[in-house]
Amino acid sequence: MMNSASLSSACSCLTWRTSSIVPVQLGFNHSTKYKSSPGRFHIACSSSSSSSDPLLVKAAKGEPVSRPPAWMMRQAGRYMAVYRKLAEKYPSFRERSETTDLIVEISLQPWEAFHPDGVIIFSDILTPLPAFGVPFDIEEVRGPVIQSPIRCEEGLKALHPIELEKLQFVGDSLRILRNEVEGRAAVLGFVGAPWTIATYIVEGGTTRTYTNIKSMCHTAPQVLRALLSHLTKAISDYIVFQVESGAHCIQIFDSWGGQLPPDMWDRWSKPYIEEIVSTVRNKCPETPLVLYINGNGGLLERMKGTGVDVIGLDWTVDLADGRKRLGSGISVQGNVDPAYLFSPLPALTDEIKRVVRCAGPRGHILNLGHGVLVGTPEEAVAHFFEVARSLKFTTPQGHVVEEPKLPVIDSGAD
Repeated sequence: MMNSASLSSACSCLTWRTSSIVPVQLGFNHSTKYKSSPGRFHIACSSSSSSSDPLLVKAAKGEPVSRPPAWMMRQAGRYMAVYRKLAEKYPSFRERSETTDLIVEISLQPWEAFHPDGVIIFSDILTPLPAFGVPFDIEEVRGPVIQSPIRCEEGLKALHPIELEKLQFVGDSLRILRNEVEGRAAVLGFVGAPWTIATYIVEGGTTRTYTNIKSMCHTAPQVLRALLSHLTKAISDYIVFQVESGAHCIQIFDSWGGQLPPDMWDRWSKPYIEEIVSTVRNKCPETPLVLYINGNGGLLERMKGTGVDVIGLDWTVDLADGRKRLGSGISVQGNVDPAYLFSPLPALTDEIKRVVRCAGPRGHILNLGHGVLVGTPEEAVAHFFEVARSLKFTTPQGHVVEEPKLPVIDSGAD
């Protein structure tokens, strides 16, 4: 974890060096292209830190690093031509995200093209739902659809403890990814937070208003609490399963937590995330946990209170201000506006350098403030990672300064 040194000035810590720039039963049967080692990576749940941790894990833990590690949310997906070609052959998203060979191939596409410091499994926050009693479909126009939303006590009867054997394709994929990257990058798993998953289960799919679940907070609070409690247990087990299968780090997406007023988030989301963090900490104490909420500017201090290791900032939060508000003892992730990837490359370079300098030299994972947008030029994604690899921290990381300052970028070395 970071101490007060983590808030060192970002104005003089960087140098620039040249660098080359479905049915309820889950899973689909395909021939096995990749080989998985038997058993689980129990070492990932050990109680001691390792000097061989990937760069991203070290940054997540607030340990000294030579440069900011970088990855992108949605770094595998439709902006890549190779992905679009594969999707033509396998048009079902469920098949692509529930078939081991396809999961691994898609997850490795950006790794092979751009060499990010994190390789996130290609999956979905809804993937585990059928494993605890909530079947869903994905329709071309409507997106995810849950035919039997849970809005009353009767609906709760469909729920059961998560059956991890139905998610073996996730475990197998993580083991293979761990072997494929061979320590050169962190393997990332992820889950949805209970509130966010509950929005889909209650609303029956995606929504812009969240009226059903928000009204349940007042009309059927006992039902909603029971649902959230069940999700908390299932998600906690799912995280541990991912870590034991090879994930170095887990990101918790409370994607729709930002739709709640802060006091409502305190009641209906935060306690369940806290419980997840406590459970995972007990079983996997050295696994960093990242919490990301879209539209989190009003929730930063509350997010820190969940006990996670890293707070993901969206691009609407000034990173220097976010550092000041969060204080020491926690790392940050982000937060380049995804639209910058459509800008001229020199503008993208300047923004990356500004974000990194505002974050300071310790406890920062470079990322976008949201996922890669459809239509993003692959050249820009490649440039993003080339710039990240070209940065180098030169100021001693133990240097103490009262608070971060907005950097003045020295362009003489560009």
